[in-house]
Amino acid sequence: MNVRDVLKELRAAGTAQNRKVYSRHGVDREMFGVSFANLKKLKKRIKVDHELAEQLWTTGNHDARILATMVADPSAVTKQQLERWARELDNYVITDALSAFVSQSPHACDRMEKWAKSKGEWIGSAGWNLLAHIAMADEGLPDKYFEAHLSIIEKGIHSQQNRVRYSMNSALIAIGIRNAKLKERALKAASKIGEVVVDHGETGCKTPNAAEYIAKSWKRKR
Repeated sequence: MNVRDVLKELRAAGTAQNRKVYSRHGVDREMFGVSFANLKKLKKRIKVDHELAEQLWTTGNHDARILATMVADPSAVTKQQLERWARELDNYVITDALSAFVSQSPHACDRMEKWAKSKGEWIGSAGWNLLAHIAMADEGLPDKYFEAHLSIIEKGIHSQQNRVRYSMNSALIAIGIRNAKLKERALKAASKIGEVVVDHGETGCKTPNAAEYIAKSWKRKR
């Protein structure tokens, strides 16, 4: 499939209702309003096509960019390309999608370290999202690596921008689920942090209580 064909299918799959929903979630750029179910169907047909992913991203269309993160090749993406894409993040939906893609690439840890220090809300959010992905998937990193980031979260979460707070809270939860030792450290941090306030706008989304979420996750594990 070429980019023209894909855009034609995306346009046909979009709905006014989905456009309203995405708008409430902060998407204010051009979009067709394609459901994630339909995006996943397209992904299955396209499989991996890194060149097409770049072309889709370049269109600037929200749905095309989400699909780009689904069909891009994690092993082929470069740091330069990731930096370019990250600079164009403008809502949490695409930020979460890009974070999930980057977590599969060889650049996950170094982009996390860089982006988590960013003063920009969306790049900063992507960085902490990556830490959550890494905590859940990378079994080779030592506990000290995550303990250091727990200290940063504990000391700085309340002074961060809105969506960065949410992503830091997600990273706190993911670290607390990683293993028993980190669970205790994460619960202590959560206790000191207290309630994390995030403005979710006109949506029904809520910020999970980290301590409660960690406890429930461990109960399910048992």
